[in-house]
Amino acid sequence: MAHNESFTTEEIAKALKVSKLTVYDLIKKGELKAFRVGRQMRVDAKELENYKSRGLEVGIAQGAESSTAASGTARQVVISGQDSSLDILARQIEAKSSDFRPLRSHGGSLDSLIAMYLGKADVVSTHLLDGDTLQYNISYIRKILVSQSFVVIHMLQREAGLYVAKGNPHGFQSWEDLAKPGIKLINREKGAGARVLLDEQLRINGIKRNQVSGYENFQTSHLGVASVIANGRADVGVGIEQSAKVANINFIPLIAESYDLVILKKENNVQLINIVLEILNNNEFKEELQSLGYGVEKTGEILYEQ
Repeated sequence: MAHNESFTTEEIAKALKVSKLTVYDLIKKGELKAFRVGRQMRVDAKELENYKSRGLEVGIAQGAESSTAASGTARQVVISGQDSSLDILARQIEAKSSDFRPLRSHGGSLDSLIAMYLGKADVVSTHLLDGDTLQYNISYIRKILVSQSFVVIHMLQREAGLYVAKGNPHGFQSWEDLAKPGIKLINREKGAGARVLLDEQLRINGIKRNQVSGYENFQTSHLGVASVIANGRADVGVGIEQSAKVANINFIPLIAESYDLVILKKENNVQLINIVLEILNNNEFKEELQSLGYGVEKTGEILYEQ
């Protein structure tokens, strides 16, 4: 069996923002399937995506409606989104209060908002560009949670743009370059913020989807997209800088994304909202985000309420 797209345990640790010991533990428990190349352990890119997807399935299966954990009285809190910063937030919530037991779900922005609307997520992250206003998130949140009261809190700013092969052989510089003849795209799944960003930029620049070869082909994570390009199976994709570094490909930054959190304003969420605000406004937390390459100028700021 060929393992064309795979990562070392060190690369997996960086991608998941955990220690190598944690990765080895996941492999030992059978939660991550690995194979050997000589003396080195490696994990397929597809296996990594499956591992993240299992996190989504567990979160949805447990449901945000559950008010108590299987052991003890801690309320299960589903935190939905794909950025590794949410793992840090989950650990901080668990450390700050024994009243909550965070569960991670790796849904895309639109899927996460719909899960919240259906009562299956408690804290969701969004990075959805409105191409008409060039603003992020608020218009989508208002439409999906139209009958709900909610608060939108800014978590971080990050650069989004194009993934290209090492050395940028096709000379990509802008969104307009997606219309170049002979190039092949690898897309994200429906519901992902990166796919919404791509669709809006195609619309803004007058590029039809059928002009872009590979539009219907997709991966379910930034790292999955980056690995396909690293393997030479596509020329360009949309994502964030961190995964490009892991896959050792080039990144063309084109837009600053506002990565925001949404929490419903209801009585049993008052403590949760206060804890999240406390964490986001903590300098040590902001420094940890900065160490990952994120902007924190407005971290912890309430952007919108209804």
